[in-house]
Amino acid sequence: MTAKRELTDHLEDVVLFSKCSHRQRRTIARHAQIAELPAGVDLVKEGEPGDALFVILEGEAVVHHAGVELDRVGPGAYFGEMAILDGAPRSATVVAETDVKVAVIGIRMFRTMLREFSDLAEQLLIALAGELREARRVREPT
Repeated sequence: MTAKRELTDHLEDVVLFSKCSHRQRRTIARHAQIAELPAGVDLVKEGEPGDALFVILEGEAVVHHAGVELDRVGPGAYFGEMAILDGAPRSATVVAETDVKVAVIGIRMFRTMLREFSDLAEQLLIALAGELREARRVREPT
């Protein structure tokens, strides 16, 4: 099995891409770059411009904001989507806790895919809306 085919299958389990069709995930996989990075490397830095979206394929990372640990994430987690959507600086730092393998989609390719495949943009928006609803539901008092 090729790496791009494996990535296509893996993207089905990533919430951001879960509403996409197999064809759409295949397009995303075809345009993604795979990077293997060592533990301790900053994957993204808070305050810097966002130029890519990342999906963790293997390994774990820690998310920090203003020096405070917010979360630990592993395979299937994604980050960087907000910065490439709205152009604002990164809102957090993500550091590889272990050696990691990530899929990287650069901002230019991401925006090109959104322009060329309106159905892909719609599916991504549906997934993001679902995540926002879930985040709001979790924060509501019980």
